[in-house]
Amino acid sequence: MISISVSNVGKAYKYYSSKWQRIAEKLMPGNQERHSKKWVLRNISFEIKAGESVGIVGVNGAGKSTLLKLLTGTTQPTEGTIQTQGRVAALLELGMGFHPDFTGRQNVYMSGLMMGYSREEITRLMPDIERFADIGDYIDQQVRIYSSGMQMRLAFAVATSSRPDILIVDEALSVGDSRFQAKCYARIAEFKQQGTTLLLVSHSAGDIVKHCDRAIFLKNGAIGMDGTSRDVTNRYLDELFGKSDESARSGTERATLAGTAVSLENHDDIFHTRPGYRLEEYRWGQGGAKIIDYDIQVGGQSFPSSIESNSITDFYYKVVFDADYDNVVPGILIKTLDGLFLYGTNSFLTSRGQEHVSARRGDVKVFKFSFPVNLNQGDYLLSFGISAGAPPAEMTPLDRRYDSIILHVSKAMEFWGVIDLKSTFESYN
Repeated sequence: MISISVSNVGKAYKYYSSKWQRIAEKLMPGNQERHSKKWVLRNISFEIKAGESVGIVGVNGAGKSTLLKLLTGTTQPTEGTIQTQGRVAALLELGMGFHPDFTGRQNVYMSGLMMGYSREEITRLMPDIERFADIGDYIDQQVRIYSSGMQMRLAFAVATSSRPDILIVDEALSVGDSRFQAKCYARIAEFKQQGTTLLLVSHSAGDIVKHCDRAIFLKNGAIGMDGTSRDVTNRYLDELFGKSDESARSGTERATLAGTAVSLENHDDIFHTRPGYRLEEYRWGQGGAKIIDYDIQVGGQSFPSSIESNSITDFYYKVVFDADYDNVVPGILIKTLDGLFLYGTNSFLTSRGQEHVSARRGDVKVFKFSFPVNLNQGDYLLSFGISAGAPPAEMTPLDRRYDSIILHVSKAMEFWGVIDLKSTFESYN
C-alpha cells in the first residue's frame, strides 16, 4: 500500500517588481502576467510505502521545508499532484500553531481541534499529553514564557497523542535535550512497528541512518539521489563538505605522496579547497612556515565523508618553510563544536622526545599523525599547527590553522559522553 505519492510536483513563488504590478495583474483584463516566478521545487516524484521510514536531507535552501509544507497541505503545489493515505501528524516549524498568549493547555485544545479531534477526545488524551511533555505546572502558563525545549516537548506530545498514519518531523527534535530526544524516538519506533509512515528531515546524517531505511537527497529543488539512508547521507556529506574542481585536479595532475592526495612538488596553498574545510577557521602564527594542504585517510580512502568511530585514521598535512629552523614541532588538536579540547598531541609527545625535525628555507614537508578516532557519533573540529623550538621549553607558533576542518564521526551503537574508553564487562555469580 502506498502511503505518500508525489508526482511531478513543482512549487514556484510569484515575484512582482512593485505592489502596483500585483494590483494591475489582479484588476486589468486579459489575465496578463506581470510577475516572474522563482521555482523552489521542480519535477519531484517519489512514492513511500505504508510503514516505511524515509529521511529527507539537503543543504539549506534545497527545498526540504517547502516539500514538507506541500505534503501537509500547508501550501499547494504549482504543478503536479500529491496524495496521502490516512491521518497526517506533522511537527514542522517549532511551536507552529501555538498562540503565545494562550496557556499550554489552551494551545493543546486549539491544536487538537485543528488536527480534527473533538473536544471530548482531547480531554481524554490530555493526561497522556501532560505526562509525555513533562513540563509540570507550565502547562497552565502562557506559551510566551516557554523555552524552545518546552515548546518542542508540548508540540511533540500533541502531534503524537494518538498514532498517526503518517508522521512528519522537521528538525524540531534538535532543540530538545538528549533524554527527551530518546523518549521521542522511542515513541517513533513504537509507531513504526505499528505501521506508521515516518518522514524525517534532519541535518544529522547519524539520525537519518539510525531511524530511516531510505533517504532522499534534495539538491537545488530537485531530487539528487534516492536510495538507502547510508548511501544517500554519504552523498549529502560529500555535497556539504564537497570536493572542488581544484582539489580534484590536485590529486590527479600533480605528483603526490604515495597513497595520498598531498602533492610534494608545488607550493600552492590549496588547503581551502579540500573536503571538510571551514571558511571560519582561525589562522594565526608569526610566519616562517605555512600549512598549505592536507589529507585525511581511513582504510586507504582519502577524505571519507564519515569516519566510523574507532577507525584508525591517518592525518596528513603539508608545510612549506620560508626560513631555516633547527627544530620544528608539528601538532594536531581535536575539539567539540563548542570548543572543548578532546585530544591534542605533537611530534615531541608522540615520539616521547625522540623525534627531531629540522627545516631549511624552501623545504616542503608532509607530517602524518595516526590514531583511532574513539569518539561518539557527531561532528568535531580539527586543527593543525607547526611551531619552532625545542620542547618542553616554550615554542614559537609559525602557522596554526585552528578549527579549520570538520570531522564527521559515525557510530552504529552510541554510548554516553564523547570519548570511547573501550570498557569491558564481566559478570560473576
